[in-house]
Amino acid sequence: MQAKLSTMFQSLQVRNYRLFASGQLIKLVGVWMMFIAQDWLVLELSDNSATALGVVTALQFTPVLLLTLLSGRLADRYDKRVLLFVANTFWTVLALGMSMLVLTDLVQLWHVFAFAALLGVANAVETPVRQAFVSELVGVSLLPNALSLNAAVFNSARIVGPAVAGLAIAAFDVGPVFLFTALSSIAPLVNVVRMRTSELHRAALPPRDERDSARVIDGLRYVWRRSDLLLPMVVMSVIGMSLFNFQLTLAALAKTVFNTGAASFGLFSTALACGALVGALSGTGRRSRPSVWLVLGAAVGCASFGTLVGLAPTYWAVVALLVPTGFFMVFFAQAANQRVQLGVDAAFRGRVMALWVLVFLGTNPVGAPLIGWVAEHFGAGASIWIGGLISLATALLALTWQLRRAGARLRFRVLPMPRFYVTSTE
Repeated sequence: MQAKLSTMFQSLQVRNYRLFASGQLIKLVGVWMMFIAQDWLVLELSDNSATALGVVTALQFTPVLLLTLLSGRLADRYDKRVLLFVANTFWTVLALGMSMLVLTDLVQLWHVFAFAALLGVANAVETPVRQAFVSELVGVSLLPNALSLNAAVFNSARIVGPAVAGLAIAAFDVGPVFLFTALSSIAPLVNVVRMRTSELHRAALPPRDERDSARVIDGLRYVWRRSDLLLPMVVMSVIGMSLFNFQLTLAALAKTVFNTGAASFGLFSTALACGALVGALSGTGRRSRPSVWLVLGAAVGCASFGTLVGLAPTYWAVVALLVPTGFFMVFFAQAANQRVQLGVDAAFRGRVMALWVLVFLGTNPVGAPLIGWVAEHFGAGASIWIGGLISLATALLALTWQLRRAGARLRFRVLPMPRFYVTSTE
C-alpha cells in the first residue's frame, strides 16, 4: 500500500509542483463555492430562470472561445510562470470587487453577467498557460502522473466546495461565499512567487524573431495533420457542448424539478465530484500515452451514464447515477488530455493545449444557452438526457470510424471477467 501511494502521488515529491498543486487546491475550493453561490444568486435575481442561468454560463465561457488560441500563442512565446501570476492577479481583483457588491446588497443581475464575462477573460489566459506549464514543473516522465493529480485536485475541490457552499449559503447567504473565493485566490499568487525557477524543466526562451513567428494558424495546421490529436478533440468538443453543462443543468434540476434548497443542490455537485475524484486517481499510475480505445471507451461510458441521469425519476436515483457519471466524465477527459499532451511536440505545446481548452471549455457558450432553453421549455431532465444521447451518438460514431481506420473489430468476452477488447481483422 505504501508503494502504491508513493507511485500515485509521485509528482508531489517535486517542490515546485507541490506549491502549484496546493495553491490550486485552495483557490479551486473557493471557485467551486463561488460557482454554487453565483448560480443561486442568478436564480434569485431572475425569478428561477434557467435561461438566465444559461446566459451567465455562456458569458463565463465566451472569452475562452474568443481568446484561448491567442493565449496559447502567448504561452509559446513568454514565461508561463509570469503569465500565470498576471492572470491570477486579475482574477483576485475581480473576485474582491464582486464580493463587495454582494455584501453591500448592491448587486444586480447585470453585475453578475459582467463579472462572469470578466472572469472568463482571466480563465481564457490562465487555463491554457497552466495546462502547458505542468510539463515544466515535473518533466515528461512524470507528466501523466501530474496531469492525473491535477484532475484529482480539481475534483477534490469540487467535492469540498459545493458541499461547503450549500451549507454556507443556507447559514450566511451568498455574500460571505464570494468573499471567501476572493481570499482563497491569493494562495496561487504566493506559491507562484515561491517557486524555484532553476528547478523548472524548460529550455531557454527562443530568440525574439522565432517567438514572434509562433502563429496560431501553425498550431491549427499541426493538429489538423495529426488524426491522433484531432479525434479526441472532436469528441471532446461535442460532449463538452452537449453534456458537460452540469453547472447549469444540476442547479435547474435541483430547484425546478425536485424543489430542493441550496444544500441539496450542493449534494448533486458533490456526488458528481466524488466519482470524478476516483476517476482522476485511477489514472495516476499511468506512465505512457493512453490508447485511442481507452479514450473512446471512456467517452461511451460517460455519455451512457449522463443519459441515465437525465432519465432518473427520483432525487436519490440522480445522486446515485452522478457518481459513475463523474467517474467516466473525468476518466475520459483526463485520458484524452494525456493522449494530446504526450503526443505533441514541445514547440507547439502552448498552442495545442490552448486548442484543447477551447474544445473543452470554449464550446460552453454555444451549448449553455441551448441547454438552458431546453431546460426551461421541456424540463431540466430533458436537457441532460438529450445532451447524453448526442454525446453517445458522437462517441459511437468516432469508435466506428477508428475501428475501420485501424482495420479492427470490437469484441466482448464474458470469462474470466466481462470486458470489451479490440482485435485486428488481419
